[in-house]
Amino acid sequence: METVISSPSVLEALENESIEIFRETAAAFRKPVMLYSIGKDSSVLLHLARKAFAPGPIPFPLMHIDTTWKFKEMISFRDETAKEHGFELLVQTNHDGIKDGITPFSMGASEYTRIMKTVALRAGLDKHGFDAAIGGSRRDEERSRAKERILSVREPGHRWDPRSQRPELWRTYNPRLAPEQTMRVFPISDWTELDIWNYILQENIKVSPLYFAKERPIVWRGSQMIMVDDDRYPLKDGETPEIRRIRFRTLGCYPLTAGVDSDATTMEKVVKEVTELKLSERATRLIDGDKEDSMEKKKTEGYF
Repeated sequence: METVISSPSVLEALENESIEIFRETAAAFRKPVMLYSIGKDSSVLLHLARKAFAPGPIPFPLMHIDTTWKFKEMISFRDETAKEHGFELLVQTNHDGIKDGITPFSMGASEYTRIMKTVALRAGLDKHGFDAAIGGSRRDEERSRAKERILSVREPGHRWDPRSQRPELWRTYNPRLAPEQTMRVFPISDWTELDIWNYILQENIKVSPLYFAKERPIVWRGSQMIMVDDDRYPLKDGETPEIRRIRFRTLGCYPLTAGVDSDATTMEKVVKEVTELKLSERATRLIDGDKEDSMEKKKTEGYF
């Protein structure tokens, strides 16, 4: 089987740019943090951060926003990875939201995301006093993300205003912050989904098993296949999950993340499959489908 790969020179250039951004961030900001979502982009970010500061440790902690509705395999992978690489892991959860009974089923996806992700993220950044948050967003994911800069300033309250972003000419970054401003940093902004997978293949980076095809219990919600990951998922009267061979292109809260039919059980097969697909990976993220401006609205409220 022939696998289409990104040019090694392209991957090298992307890696060098990302490492430069990591080092610039560590030098320019008082207290940075890296957001760790456990997905493929976070796995690449972690690998790049380790390369950027080797042989020393990563000089900032990693923070995961845990809604308590992530796939069980995501949490076990997170904890195993932290133990293997020895980085400082902070876990932030909106416990008030849990007390109030906020779940993916008690309200719409947008409001659930705002309460359990955006509010938790803002609280975590404020609690620890971080002035820069490093994340794995890419410009090719979604149209509002394409409006971001690599160093993307946030106004007081973590508000994002795309019109106030600073020009970045010839890779010249402006890390200066006014009082109460913070920065979001996107080291893999110039990467594509295919670049990510080819780099994972090239560097032999470990990723969550959820990215590989396996027989899993699913139910249909409209045209989407949702994996029933635990007994909290409400089934319809008489409904029984069916076993289907699926994998996930993107990871999040399991009731809001659809699987895709797949036979890709190896990294080479995943790369080949991604090469041939025309549909955006975010088409399987139910949180993005409420309305056209949903992602931009979330980002103005502080969503990553």
